[in-house]
Amino acid sequence: MGRRELRLPQLEGWLAVALLWLPRLGAAEIDLEWHPSALGIVSVRTTGLEPPGSEGGAFLRAEERLWLDATARASTMDASAHLRAELVHDSIAGTLAFDWREAFADVASGPWDFRMGRQVVTWGVGDLLFINDVFPKDWGAFFSGSPAEYLKRAVDAVRIGFSSNAVNADLLVIPFFSPDRLPSRRRFWQFDPTGGAPLPTVHPATGLANTETALRLYGQAGRFDLAGYAYRGFHHTPGARPGGAGATMFYPHLSVFGLSAQGPAWDGILSLEAGYYDSRDDEDGDDPGVPNSSWRFLTGYQIAPRDDLQLGVQYYGERMEDHGAYRRTVPAGMPSAPAYRDLLTFRVTRLHYQHTLRLSSFLAYGPVEGDLLWQPSASYAISDHLTIAGGANVFGGHNGPTFFGQFDRDDNVYSWIRYDW
Repeated sequence: MGRRELRLPQLEGWLAVALLWLPRLGAAEIDLEWHPSALGIVSVRTTGLEPPGSEGGAFLRAEERLWLDATARASTMDASAHLRAELVHDSIAGTLAFDWREAFADVASGPWDFRMGRQVVTWGVGDLLFINDVFPKDWGAFFSGSPAEYLKRAVDAVRIGFSSNAVNADLLVIPFFSPDRLPSRRRFWQFDPTGGAPLPTVHPATGLANTETALRLYGQAGRFDLAGYAYRGFHHTPGARPGGAGATMFYPHLSVFGLSAQGPAWDGILSLEAGYYDSRDDEDGDDPGVPNSSWRFLTGYQIAPRDDLQLGVQYYGERMEDHGAYRRTVPAGMPSAPAYRDLLTFRVTRLHYQHTLRLSSFLAYGPVEGDLLWQPSASYAISDHLTIAGGANVFGGHNGPTFFGQFDRDDNVYSWIRYDW
């Protein structure tokens, strides 16, 4: 009956950890807060073109979600627990699924704090551009009009935090791998080098050798927030490995090292970020089924000329290492990626009626590859409890292998309504 996002071995592991704290929590007085919410969303393709084997016809998304946010705090110690459990009905697939969106416990002692369980992690300074935020995303939800919070997938992890006047640190240990959730081929047109043939996918086995680790060191220098990052794990989108009767999809090893800075400049906020992606399974760049190592950077600037108007612009660049070796090994007839690709993004946000009406336009355009994504949207808070929204996802390109262009036939409009008790 649908999917369970938290596999039983993971759940047993976190329960075992939680039991260690029960003797301490037993003597504490617990304050409990809980808030239920409901969301309904519909997204419809506007091109009139349906991919082969389409399960929803013109519909990309039609679902209802009912969830509970609950937080328990211990009054006699610095400890708390948070749960967000969602019941999801997919009207297109006809499934009812239970999803642990978040489920974690926090404990703090002096300069140290610990978070254990399923949690959403956001690092870096980009606006929908990610370099050092290497944690999994849900691109299918993002491209079909779900609220922006659903772009980020949660990870099952232990986070260890340290705070001091000189530097702060976060260490994440992620024993259970979660990949990016890509748009379904039964709902989205997209580039498919396999000609539609299903390929087996191998996930990293759970074990100490495959445990992902991520470190962030951060602090302030003057008026700027500075951070350094390191990650060792896997690409979250699969590569391809040739096999006997065909290819197998797998998740190549990856290390990332990066920096970011953000602070006031002129009359706005300046953001800078850079990172080096070390693709450890393709050190020489001659395996076309594995992403090459690359350098990535972005710079952004945000300004608010008035209280009800916000403007933002970003430039992102990505330079592939060993591009010559990559070009020599691309199979005949397969398109090759450029040595350098970039993105320009523009965001305009306007607020009306005591900030209850929010109008937004986000445009991402790739000058090198010639693809784009435009996301106009509007949301209106009818009351403190009820919000309605609508918008569109408009793709541009050449139906080829570029990230946005492959969805050129998937332009869609969407609407959603949310009620919070």
